[in-house]
Amino acid sequence: MHIRNSREGYGAVAMTLHWAVVMLVACAWLTGQFGDVLPRGPQREAGELVHMFLGLSIVVLVAARLFWRLADSPPPEDPSIGPWSERAAHAIHYLMYALLIAAPVVGIVLQFARGQSLPVFGLFEIASPWTADRSFSRSVKEVHETLANGLLILVGLHAAAALVHHYVLRDRTLVRMLPRSRG
Repeated sequence: MHIRNSREGYGAVAMTLHWAVVMLVACAWLTGQFGDVLPRGPQREAGELVHMFLGLSIVVLVAARLFWRLADSPPPEDPSIGPWSERAAHAIHYLMYALLIAAPVVGIVLQFARGQSLPVFGLFEIASPWTADRSFSRSVKEVHETLANGLLILVGLHAAAALVHHYVLRDRTLVRMLPRSRG
């Protein structure tokens, strides 16, 4: 497998960053959805720390993906998909990238709106610039949840499109992002 992208598909770096972000998003969404099930106290606090760790990791890996994408252009797209679907694919990708950054950033604002510091990978903490504001934090939490759910919807559309390309259109769109897809 090649490190860099080629005409046949994505390279190891792009694939690793893509699938790592997929796993982090799934885990962050699940910990966000089911964190309230944990009993109050150390268990819930640990769940929140894991959720924040995942969110910060998403920001770091998405930034790495964007820098890598600038340094290593993606493989050419299949010209048979047509201009409208190509524009739709680009719009979905840009929107996913925007939500991959916006949801964690709003999560950080939520932590600060609660008047709590932000732990950064257990290395240090960033103190909240605000005092706790319950009303504001509830509003920010709703925005955070809406962004996260919107991201999951777009990810579902993205995955469905990849499956349509693979099983209906029978092109290489999906296999370009899978390991060992270039024989």
